[in-house]
Amino acid sequence: MSTAARGPLHGVRVVELAGIGPGPFAAMMLADLGADVVRVDRPSGPGLGIDPAHDVTNRNKRSVVVDLKSPDGAARVLDLAERADVLVEGYRPGVAERLGVGPAECHARNPRLVYGRMTGWGQDGPLAERAGHDVSYIAVTGALGLIGRPGEPPAVPANLLGDYAGGSLYLVVGVLAALHHARATGTGQVVDAAIVDGTAHLTAMIHGMLSAGAWQDRRGANLLDGGCPYYGTYETADGGHMAVGALEDRFSEQFLRLLDLADLLDARGDLSRWDELRARIAGRFRTRTRAEWTAVFEGTDACVAPVLSLREAPHHPHLAARGTFTEHAGLTQPAPAPRFSATPATVRTGPALPGADTEAVARDWDVPALADGDRPAPAADRAHRPDDHRTPLGRPSRKAHQ
Repeated sequence: MSTAARGPLHGVRVVELAGIGPGPFAAMMLADLGADVVRVDRPSGPGLGIDPAHDVTNRNKRSVVVDLKSPDGAARVLDLAERADVLVEGYRPGVAERLGVGPAECHARNPRLVYGRMTGWGQDGPLAERAGHDVSYIAVTGALGLIGRPGEPPAVPANLLGDYAGGSLYLVVGVLAALHHARATGTGQVVDAAIVDGTAHLTAMIHGMLSAGAWQDRRGANLLDGGCPYYGTYETADGGHMAVGALEDRFSEQFLRLLDLADLLDARGDLSRWDELRARIAGRFRTRTRAEWTAVFEGTDACVAPVLSLREAPHHPHLAARGTFTEHAGLTQPAPAPRFSATPATVRTGPALPGADTEAVARDWDVPALADGDRPAPAADRAHRPDDHRTPLGRPSRKAHQ
């Protein structure tokens, strides 16, 4: 494989201290872009609670197993950090320091290192030491309160909005910016990526609209939160749903005509008739199946699309044509994004199995001590081994803060 075909970050070395959620996802993004990501797994096994061979967030990485609580555990990680460009960790504040692999210890060995820290609440503040999960973080930023129908509890958007959008993506942006600075100046730094900060940042446009009086501070009453009858979802005759985004006049006009609701064209800009419009539109959508409505709106600019399931999405004609999803080693998964004209990112390897790459990493990174000591148990055995530190969901309780 040519250098160009390995992605724009080919040659960048990343150490990932194993965790769950946004840290691994951010490290996967760096690996997708071509970085040599070495994941330092725990002897106790994977934290996600699924067979590691199916954990797509560990694709394109290599894995070594290090017990950071052993006498020489920190030294092995510091040996890797000395040879790395980036380190990513997702512990609670102070844990990495107590383990001997905090920023001060790493920078003493490698002043150019970009030290990326992924947490929910951040490295300081009244809640920094508290546990939490995605839904906790997006709740206090106001983002969760935006989502859902009025009069009902807010709808939980899986863990996409907080963990990945407000967390992983901001960590990656920060790491790449700090890496650029380190290469220009020779000085590394710490990147404090807190999910609360990133999620709050995502609401910038809405805060501007709120300030201008163009957004009501309540759910389901605005242009983009389902309050507008031209922007939302509707149930079809077979229990499916269609997503409508016909905001502009020219799009909403086409939308209404295709619904055979042209008599409502003069009501498009009348907010007092939104409830009437929504009821009429909902009634029309319930007269046909999702497939039938998909055919009606096919090839138009009415901005209507079928709501697909995770298993259906890879087969959508547009996504299939673009290769938005790919299959590797029998796993259907999203392809790397975004796309690069000169240095395309690819899925090069499947999910790294804990400890499977120890000897290769020891050789390639010139850290012979990494291969010393007891061999980890086979990955297949560890995947099904009970872990006293996991919650019933398979999540390590001490890491719930991420």
